[in-house]
Amino acid sequence: MEIKKLLDESNSYMMETYKRFPVIFVKGRGMKLWSMDGKEYLDFMGGIAVNILGHCHPKLVVAIQKQAQRLIHVSNFFHNDVQIKLAKLLLDHSFADRVFFSNSGAEANEAAIKLARKHAKSVRGEGRSEIITALNSFHGRTIATISATGQPRFQQGFEPLLPGFRHVPFNDVESIKEATTDKTCAIMLEPIQGEGGIRMPSPGFFKAVRKHCDENGLLLMLDEVQTGMGRTGKLFAYEHLDFEPDILTLAKGLGGGFPIGATIAREEIAKSFDYGSHGSTFGGNPLACAAALATLETILEDGILLGECTRMGQIIMNKLIELKDKFPNIIVDVRGKGLLLAMELTRECSQVVQAVFERGVLINCTSVNTLRFMPPLIVSEEDIARLIDVLSEVLSRLS
Repeated sequence: MEIKKLLDESNSYMMETYKRFPVIFVKGRGMKLWSMDGKEYLDFMGGIAVNILGHCHPKLVVAIQKQAQRLIHVSNFFHNDVQIKLAKLLLDHSFADRVFFSNSGAEANEAAIKLARKHAKSVRGEGRSEIITALNSFHGRTIATISATGQPRFQQGFEPLLPGFRHVPFNDVESIKEATTDKTCAIMLEPIQGEGGIRMPSPGFFKAVRKHCDENGLLLMLDEVQTGMGRTGKLFAYEHLDFEPDILTLAKGLGGGFPIGATIAREEIAKSFDYGSHGSTFGGNPLACAAALATLETILEDGILLGECTRMGQIIMNKLIELKDKFPNIIVDVRGKGLLLAMELTRECSQVVQAVFERGVLINCTSVNTLRFMPPLIVSEEDIARLIDVLSEVLSRLS
């Protein structure tokens, strides 16, 4: 009765922005979650690519506990030691020279958009404010980031959108060139389109975009909110692609489950943000930075987790391809990188997600007909075997 009462209260009190499963989670460890009624679930969603170290990783828990006893929040009018340590470690392992901390992916992308526009104005004068983004992209839920997003379903009902964004097909350099005008200041792309269904870049696409940006004085911004923090087997997905961006955004896995976002940039671009031009009350507070620092240190430690991400990702990929061969009437495609993987179906996939959930495994549906798998980097072969067994059983029933 207590569970039903709580579910009824949740449905009464919360704005109906989520279609929630009828479960209340109360505990998590590693790859597993437990509901209030004691049922165990295997988590291949990872909080939507957030719980990069799994649930309640010991190093993350201890870091949060120690920092909470020492200092939880202080205004950005003052320095704090944890923020400085996180900034140094993040920049030491990236192309960038400066960082701005915020609270989410949308905020990180907002900062990137503002920085690109302000840089263009300071360097090239008035009139350079347009940003080219990709169709099928996703950059956040604020009014600016849904305007940048190339999916109408996220924009409907919120018009008028913020002007200054032009959307072109992903993997189409010629369309980018055609969309470039004397008003263009930047190009903003995801290395892999996450919410768009794990759409992969074609070979040479990003190098060609980089060349176009260099030839036309444009900034190249990467949204690595979903792909960053080791998700693809390297700390950043751009490391697979033989180029470097000018601005990059992070969130999701950065805090291992604690909210934090980051926008990193080259020195000559970052200096366009001057005193008072941007800010965030909670951005980079000591508690969030302690969580992110522990997460980043754990990922970088010995390179073991990044190596395992690649290995386990290939195991899942191979198993999903076997399912595709077994169920060709249901599965259209299998794709992805590291532990960001997708299985595209011939039908709407919510029924599959529901059936898998009822069998104690959590997966996600994106782009209507695509199953998305985003387990923590600590996923094991035993976990993968259980996922595949459940998927095989569910797909057999559908077949």
